[in-house]
Amino acid sequence: MATELGLSTSQFTRNYCNKEDGIYHLKDGEDGKCLFLEDNKCGVYQGRPTQCRTWPFWPEAMNAKVWDNEVATFCPGIGKGKLWNKNEIQEILDTQIASEEDL
Repeated sequence: MATELGLSTSQFTRNYCNKEDGIYHLKDGEDGKCLFLEDNKCGVYQGRPTQCRTWPFWPEAMNAKVWDNEVATFCPGIGKGKLWNKNEIQEILDTQIASEEDL
């Protein structure tokens, strides 16, 4: 994300992150939305982190009830664009799980 914005990592961290319990988190934007959300689109799309690249295929969202009640009602891209097969979704889930294990 820093590279996408033309910033050093330390500049990005100072400007856009808070540190809690030794872990950096993005600051919340207006109404708790992502700081980089512009007209419902990612303003740093090419530099987005794993968490964003793997949305909506997060392990906690793969339950049918959660998907129908939370993900599908929130995400404007659901039902549009590429149809992902089971193996592709599993690869994305594996990426997200590995990313969480690195924390």
